[in-house]
This record gives sequence, C-alpha cells and structure tokens, in this order.
Amino acid sequence: MKNWSREETIIAFNVYCKIPFKDSSKTHPLVVKYAELLGRSPSALNMKIGNIGRLDPDLKAQGIKGLVHGAKLEEEVWQEFYDNPEQLAFESERLIAQLSQKSIEENLNIEIDNLPQGLEKEAIVKQRVNQSFFRSAVMSSYNYRCCISGITVPSLLEACHIVGWSEDKLNRTNPKNGLCMNAFFHKAYDKHLLGISPDLKIVISEKLQVASSEQSFASYIRSINGKSILLPDKFLPQRELLALQYDKFSKHQYDK
Repeated sequence: MKNWSREETIIAFNVYCKIPFKDSSKTHPLVVKYAELLGRSPSALNMKIGNIGRLDPDLKAQGIKGLVHGAKLEEEVWQEFYDNPEQLAFESERLIAQLSQKSIEENLNIEIDNLPQGLEKEAIVKQRVNQSFFRSAVMSSYNYRCCISGITVPSLLEACHIVGWSEDKLNRTNPKNGLCMNAFFHKAYDKHLLGISPDLKIVISEKLQVASSEQSFASYIRSINGKSILLPDKFLPQRELLALQYDKFSKHQYDK
C-alpha cells in the first residue's frame, strides 16, 4: 500500500473535522465520497481518520484514543492547523476541489456572480470557504445538537463564534472558537443577553430573564441559568476565548 502524501493527509484531516468521530466508518457517505476522490478504499480513509483522532486531546480526555499507530505526517498536519487554521482549512478545500475537477467556488456552491474581480474577489471567496469549513467542523463536533437547548434539528442550528469573526483573525476558522446553538440563543449570545462562562456555565442576563410575558418560556429561561452547556465530542471551546467574550458580557450588564 502506498504511503499517504501531505495533500492526502490534509484531505483526511478535513474529513475528520466534518464527521462526528463516533459516526466515522467505512460506510459513512462522506468517507465513501472522499475515499473515491483519493483513490483509496473507504476502510483506508476511515483508518486514517482514526489515526488523526489519536492526536486529539479532547477525545483522549473522554477515554477515546483513536487508533494507536499513526504517521509523523499526521502530527505535522495537526500542528499546521493549530498554527494557522485559516490557511490549512482553505488549502484542504482547495485540494478537494482540485480532485473533484471543479473550482473551489463551484465545489462549495459559493455564489460568485456579483463578486468583484481580482484580489478582492479572492479574499471574499477565501472568507466564505473558511466560514463553510468552520460551520461544518463546529456542527459535527457537537453532533448537530444545540449546546444550550439540546435541539437536534440541523436546519435550526448555527455555528456561533465565541470571539467574533472580525475580532480575532487567528481563531476565526478554529472550531475551538465555536459553539453550536439554535438561532435564538446564537442571537442572544451575540447581543450579550446570554453568556457562557469560562467554566462552561450558561448565564442568562437579567434583561432576558424578565423579557417574556409568557410564563412557560420565562420559567424555561430561568431554569437553564447556571447549568453547564452540552459539550462537543472534539474541539472543546477554548477557555481563554470564552473568558474574553464573557468579560464583554459581564461589562454589558452594567450598560443602560
């Protein structure tokens, strides 16, 4: 069996990010799809995903070890991602598009008709590509489940940045800067009506607690105050980033 190249390993890492680890198997549709692109068997790609999983400290903390044996190249790609998630995420999608014999915009169904040309277009496309990667990685990490309500309807869920896209260029494509929330709680989080503390507790602002005249909803909102969020299987939210955003939430409570 031929050795895995750097490019193939990057694509395998992309697939690792997009599939809940517990669901990865040789019959998973994404594993089958990308194995065909790579000219590998689904079993081989699934084994590579297991090798990458052995490097994930969040899986290890849950007693999930992935596969025992792996290659040095997997470690290098893993480190590359954490050194520059934006760059590696984009490269992984570029390589997949290349194997698919499509442009990256076509492969990800990115609308380009009204985009400007030149460097500005390239920057916008890269942003949209990385936003798509971020969403897929965050949603799969949480097994398509809102970390506050537990809702599991994908069409109602969004990938929420802990620290906003425009505020932290280094971490805006990092899934550890993400939370899976339904649209209501995402909006409340962005508006500082809801906070997630560094110790992963839900904190509901006084304003939101008293905002509803519907007693059953008001009771629900109060009942989740102080509870822990539902955790992802991988890419646990980074506490330093939670602390930065929670500090803003806390200061906002004193604003009139």
